[in-house]
Amino acid sequence: MALKEAAPAVDQNAQEDAIIAELIANGRAAMDAFADADQEAVNDAVTALAWAIYKPERARELAETAVRDTGLGNVEDKITKNRRKTFGTLRDLLREDARTVGIIEELPDRGLVKYAKPVGIIAAVCPSTNPAATPVNKSMLAVKGRNAVVLAPSPAGLSATAGVAEMMRAELARAGHPKDLVQVLPRVSKSLTQKLMDASDLVVVTGSQDNVRRAYSSGKPAIGVGLGNAPVIIDETADFADAAAKIRLSKTFDNATSCSSENAIIIVDKAYDAAIAALEAEGGYLADADEKQKIQDNLWVDGKLNRHVIAKDPDVFAEITGLPEEAKKARFFLVEETGAGKDYPFSGEKLSLALTIYRAKDFDDAIEVVRGILAYQGAGHSCGLHSTDSGRMRKLAEELDVVRVLVNQAHAIGNGGAFDNGLNFTLSMGCGTWGGNSITENLNYRNFINVTHLSTVIPDETPKEEDLFGTYFARHGQ
Repeated sequence: MALKEAAPAVDQNAQEDAIIAELIANGRAAMDAFADADQEAVNDAVTALAWAIYKPERARELAETAVRDTGLGNVEDKITKNRRKTFGTLRDLLREDARTVGIIEELPDRGLVKYAKPVGIIAAVCPSTNPAATPVNKSMLAVKGRNAVVLAPSPAGLSATAGVAEMMRAELARAGHPKDLVQVLPRVSKSLTQKLMDASDLVVVTGSQDNVRRAYSSGKPAIGVGLGNAPVIIDETADFADAAAKIRLSKTFDNATSCSSENAIIIVDKAYDAAIAALEAEGGYLADADEKQKIQDNLWVDGKLNRHVIAKDPDVFAEITGLPEEAKKARFFLVEETGAGKDYPFSGEKLSLALTIYRAKDFDDAIEVVRGILAYQGAGHSCGLHSTDSGRMRKLAEELDVVRVLVNQAHAIGNGGAFDNGLNFTLSMGCGTWGGNSITENLNYRNFINVTHLSTVIPDETPKEEDLFGTYFARHGQ
């Protein structure tokens, strides 16, 4: 009997090209349909996206899916994140001065009128740490500029990201807006994500530094965010109980999945004993030298963070790292360290309930410790201070090359925007050129619009040479 001729193999490359082409075409058609939307309609669409995740039962469903599939964080905190970050972002986007349609600014004395225009198709790469909240946040920012967005999930976050995408699409349709303003890749692969980046008009990446580098190499404008590894100083003027409570709240929130979670606390010598006591009163477990080694041996395996330990509940952390039974009752774990760099792994980002503690001689020494930590990991991202000395607050901001310096705040809660600080709500924090990023602020709607400048003639303002060179000539001659 003759053998059947083998069926031709499916050309994966051609298949992926077709997927991307369809997504881009759908997105452009949705943008065309949305092109004449006024600011009220745009704000309505943004609100629809927010409601897609803010609705309590949806926030819970997505949190449960995220924790089940990624194994990172905990359900209750992810519910809080899904709702609070979305609510805060919506507050920012509905402000009267947050204009993205038509004329957004007029400067008559300069003869300038500024018009907002869409950027185009946004490729939004999303992380496993926030597979629901981040896609909604990016979609809200993108649609605020009348753009279309295509979400690229992480492998572990696919179900949550795809689920929230369908919720957003359904809510857009219910409100009478084009549902293809939001789409999602049907599967996860590096090649498919890369093709999306290559075909888009703007790439926005939150997640691995490998994805950030690939975005920058796509040939398209790209916004990436840097590595978090936040160090926070406690000085002798601090309210120790308040500082410890905020550090505990921040460090334990969603089991330290946030890039803004405190990774190191630098305590000046005069404050050390009181600050440690306050941290222990908040549920911190201070490891001894042998326990520190056990934590190190289990938190890093073959030089990489152990997925069985990161972002896990404290009893699981204590069990896997071999800590005594009493440690299972702790809320987070304190590990004393003296140096920074690759020979001191605790000086890096840990994505876990391990919190590194440094003892500094004085405030100036504390700044140098922070500088060393950020030089190793977390350049440009952020640092913090618990103090009542305003001079030290300003000194920290003046001397350290970071985008954000948070004072007397829970770092993971405030760094991405809070109702009691002036930072924009976001889940993507730019780190400036220090961290290899193109933005030096929290990602916001202004990153998703192009601006046309209408320039008209104003009275001639040509200065005299003396006006510009006079002082210089007086000092140095001609």
